[in-house]
Amino acid sequence: MKQNRFFYVYISEVKYMYEIKKKNFSIQPRERLLEVGVENLSEQELLAILLRTGSRGEAVTELAGKILKRFGSLSNLRRASISEFKMIKGIGIAKAAEIQAMIELGKRVQAANPEYHGKVMRSEDFGRQMITELSGYEQEHLLAFYLDNRNRILKRKVIFIGTVNSAPAVPRDILAQSVRIMATGIVVVHNHPSGNPDPSDADVAFTHDLNQSCRMLGSTLVDHLIVGRDRYYSFRERNRL
Repeated sequence: MKQNRFFYVYISEVKYMYEIKKKNFSIQPRERLLEVGVENLSEQELLAILLRTGSRGEAVTELAGKILKRFGSLSNLRRASISEFKMIKGIGIAKAAEIQAMIELGKRVQAANPEYHGKVMRSEDFGRQMITELSGYEQEHLLAFYLDNRNRILKRKVIFIGTVNSAPAVPRDILAQSVRIMATGIVVVHNHPSGNPDPSDADVAFTHDLNQSCRMLGSTLVDHLIVGRDRYYSFRERNRL
């Protein structure tokens, strides 16, 4: 008679139940990765693989679940400090450093995506990419992407890194580079450290001024994206350009 084994995984306060068939699957995360593929593993299992070992009297999968439950979301996890990780029983400085290194490497891999840097796609796709890159910053970053007439990115430039509350910039800071490399389009992106991407009056005024300046130079402001914690605001999608 075939028997099923049940494995309970806890992620961010929510309980998921995996039905694991003895014949086809194994419980160990590394073996599951090899058998079913990395994309089919839970967040808890992926973290368990990175941690490698648990703590005294606690399996590595239990330790991974405890970490995810403690921070509540992957967004909170990526912003956690070494000190915050060390507050969890079973996590020392070595494991805390490994988790931070893993998160940073993931961010850099995402930023190095050739498709992302090669061409600006839909605002939705681009916005999601920028959430991954910018949502964890505690300072406001203003970036400009300079495009050719096929929306291929000619250059990416950090225009300004501001204080927690502001990132003052004027259109000439952005347009000087556009003229230099003869870009035909521009996408500007900045984040709101507060996590709320809704535009302020200053954001609206800045977008209007930049749009007018682009038109005067024969260029196009393709979009202005504001990135929050888990969502973005697109002036193009809202028909405000």
